[in-house]
Amino acid sequence: MTFSSQTLQQYPKRITALVAALLLGGGGGAFAVANLAPDASLLPVHEVFETVQALPLPVASELNAASFKLFRSEITRSSDTADSLLKRLGVNDAEAAAFMRTDPKARLLLGRSGRNVTTEASDTNSLLSLSARWSADTDGNFNRVVISKTPQGFSSRLETAPLTATSRIASGTIQTSLFAATDDARIPDTVATQLAEIFSSNIDFHRALRKGDRFSVVYEALEGDGEPLRAGRVLSAEFVNAGKTFQAMWFQEPVANSKGGYFTLDGQSLRRSFLASPMEFSRVTSGFKMRFHPILQAWKAHLGIDYAAPTGTPVRSIGDGVVEFAGVQNGFGNVVFVNHGNNRLTVYGHLSRINVRKGQSITQSQNIGAVGSTGWATGPHLHFEFRINGKPTDPITVARQSEAVTVTAAAKPLFAKFAASSRLELSAAASLQQTSAQ
Repeated sequence: MTFSSQTLQQYPKRITALVAALLLGGGGGAFAVANLAPDASLLPVHEVFETVQALPLPVASELNAASFKLFRSEITRSSDTADSLLKRLGVNDAEAAAFMRTDPKARLLLGRSGRNVTTEASDTNSLLSLSARWSADTDGNFNRVVISKTPQGFSSRLETAPLTATSRIASGTIQTSLFAATDDARIPDTVATQLAEIFSSNIDFHRALRKGDRFSVVYEALEGDGEPLRAGRVLSAEFVNAGKTFQAMWFQEPVANSKGGYFTLDGQSLRRSFLASPMEFSRVTSGFKMRFHPILQAWKAHLGIDYAAPTGTPVRSIGDGVVEFAGVQNGFGNVVFVNHGNNRLTVYGHLSRINVRKGQSITQSQNIGAVGSTGWATGPHLHFEFRINGKPTDPITVARQSEAVTVTAAAKPLFAKFAASSRLELSAAASLQQTSAQ
């Protein structure tokens, strides 16, 4: 059907209606044709049979021969026996247990806590191999015991390998005590002790901690076979006490015989002539003040500081000096007097044992004895005094006023580089605490 242009111009509406009707009619036709198709249920059905090639599958004997290995790790306990340790590791092997009970190297794991153990077992829970790692020294190595199953039975060997040092960052907030805060932050106790030592000349950790005080720390984790075995040295630290910020960094000058030490980030040494305490972090039971004497039953000036600690806890000299007296004296019991020169003397009383002798030269932090309850003592503790010109003086004040050293001019460029890195690490450690708080 064709239309001329003249016809389209004369009858546009009629032609449009005609085209629409044709389109609808065509759709209806298509619909009608579709409905006239044969019913699918009446169409003929043909069955076709073909042979299918099966995929190669393992036979039953091969399935039975398939095996797998089981790996598990645990930490030894002081109460462990061969049977209890293997049971905790998911191993059920009487032969392996009998070997561990009698082999000298394997017995190094029993009755000792804190040793990392890893086992490899068969799918029937019999032992294939066992390895244990621990660090018992400070020379940078760790011990490894390896027990292996061989055609001839079990064998063992003891090996030594170097520890690997990695850095870790952590932070915490004081709620009750320093050790409670470090426990909450999963920081090892040895790191907490170092923190107290590093800042002991600036912060009295026995009396001056406040709820809300904050700290950040970067420390070494010493690993063996990729597992942390013990904490190493604190590399840098920050402590905010009563709103005042203290920072420290370990630095050792690259010269012969340099011992290294802790410095503020602007280069002032935190090592002073005298330590603030003759013991590592412990509890003060009686400070430098008037007190009611428990034995004399009268108020009396306490001319020193008492530190409560278990009998046998090590006691150290707070500074370099010469032993002036080491023996028994009146109410002090076993006591050591150390002369530090310039009319300065320290006293360490009630000791259970004395490890130095009269006239011996000693250095700062050297062990001089152990806590006890000899003399006039109601329980195990250390009585400590600092005398200047024979007059008792508060040891904390002396420690804070004692001399400090600075970084040498030659080492300052290297020190500045380390200090910049420490600031970044401490900032990252502090941000961990802020993130966890949010």
